[in-house]
Amino acid sequence: MDNDVLRMWDTRYGKDEYAYGTEPNQFLKEKLEDLEPGSILFPAEGEGRNAVYAAQLGWKVSAFDISEVGKQKALKLAGQKKVSIDYKIGELSELGYQPAQFDAIALIYAHFPSNIRSGYHKLLHTYLKKGGTIIFEGFSKANLEYKKSNPKVGGPGNLDSLFSIEELKADFKEYEILELKQTTVELNEGNYHVGTGSVIRFVGKKTGN
Repeated sequence: MDNDVLRMWDTRYGKDEYAYGTEPNQFLKEKLEDLEPGSILFPAEGEGRNAVYAAQLGWKVSAFDISEVGKQKALKLAGQKKVSIDYKIGELSELGYQPAQFDAIALIYAHFPSNIRSGYHKLLHTYLKKGGTIIFEGFSKANLEYKKSNPKVGGPGNLDSLFSIEELKADFKEYEILELKQTTVELNEGNYHVGTGSVIRFVGKKTGN
């Protein structure tokens, strides 16, 4: 684990306000409406806005991150909304998730370091049931230009940590692609996702084992 990265997230989550707000990501909200609640995993879940929303809809929610500070904010939000979520801290391979455990996995701005990202995606694939759904939204490589114009839009500042359609296709090969596009969005999520940005949105149904 990169201690500098952990300190950055602990500092960001250590403030009273929620860094990305307490409302769910709009794309996730729209896509969950199409699914029957079951078990769902939220990687890199931070302060819990999306996990807590899914729990309010009746999902059995699991989440993980590297920041204990983020976890405590998430559990506080869950308590306020009177729901429960199972939230773990640590590296993915050490968290004890099981093959075919989840009906859905929601990767919402889960920008893992480039040296582990594909490995994480492929491991997450094994945790998803056949017929299960991936819901993904993350900043595209084109977002660097938007961030130069408006740093408040957020997202990583290095190209390797941003996404391309080709990379996602390579990491998630055994899926029926229900939606996959690069698009421009207007973000208004707390203090760190504000303004026009470029994202990739992907919804896939697992066809392989």
